[in-house]
Amino acid sequence: MLHRMRRRDFLTLLGGGGAATIRAGIGWAQAGKLATIGFLGTGSAAGWQPWTAMFEQRLHELGWIEGRTVAIEYRWGEGNRERFADFAADLVQRRVDVIVTGGSAVASVKQVTAAIPVVFVLATDPIGGGLIASLSRPGGNVTGSSNQGVDLAGKRLELLREVVPSLRHVAILGNADYRDSVTEMGEVASSARSLGLEVTPLEIRQARDIAPVFAKLGTQTQALYIAVDGLVASNRTRIFLLAAGARLPSIVNTREHAEAGALMSYGPSFPALFRRAAEYVDKILRGSKPAELPVEQPTKYDLIVNLVTAKAIGLELPATLLARADEVIE
Repeated sequence: MLHRMRRRDFLTLLGGGGAATIRAGIGWAQAGKLATIGFLGTGSAAGWQPWTAMFEQRLHELGWIEGRTVAIEYRWGEGNRERFADFAADLVQRRVDVIVTGGSAVASVKQVTAAIPVVFVLATDPIGGGLIASLSRPGGNVTGSSNQGVDLAGKRLELLREVVPSLRHVAILGNADYRDSVTEMGEVASSARSLGLEVTPLEIRQARDIAPVFAKLGTQTQALYIAVDGLVASNRTRIFLLAAGARLPSIVNTREHAEAGALMSYGPSFPALFRRAAEYVDKILRGSKPAELPVEQPTKYDLIVNLVTAKAIGLELPATLLARADEVIE
């Protein structure tokens, strides 16, 4: 299915859509300047590399050639909210044409500009967070992809209960200073209660909080739900090692985090989301207004299972789960 979709995209590109975009890129070059994209990542360049590669690839397919028709200014927050604000202000000062970002950095960018178009890769609650007016007509200068209204918390808890049939107590790790993580942690707690599970919140605000919250875990905790943001992503190796040391099966939102050591991930395909972000950027550089570009929701969610982690914590996974997984890391 994915191969056919990409082939159709490629044929569309050759059939005229791409030609129009290439003309737009040439138009920028003929005007004597490069279109400039500001890219503010909440994590690290290394951690986001698989996703930025997809972003750049899609831009190239759409006719934007780095160094010839477009320039990308990357900034990396490394999970530090203060750096988000500083880098957002820097990109605005540089007068970039569009800013691509995600997570808690979206609000930081929106605070410093109401004029420069902003594309967010994924947001849990963009309406409640004041980023957009509605999914169909965002209004303002911000648009992108959202998980709003999708019950991922409940689905991830059900997956944890599938690997731990006796599950009664789950811990939830998240950044208490990041609104989307707080929202997600609340949704997890609510879903857990409806499933008859007890919950222990593990609130962190900086890297030095991670080890102490794990030290407070009691023997009753049987699994770990991780709400990922820039802070968590920048410290993911440490978190997964501590979880493995406590023999806790963990679940996260992306394949990359499962590959880094979580037991499972369930969520949208981030490479696909970054390719879609490039398409938003393309439309904006060609003249579309963010206010009129509907915020989209992912249509496919992947289940990734890490057998290496399962063996490390002494957990035998159900054959039915492995059969359903989109990918098994061995």
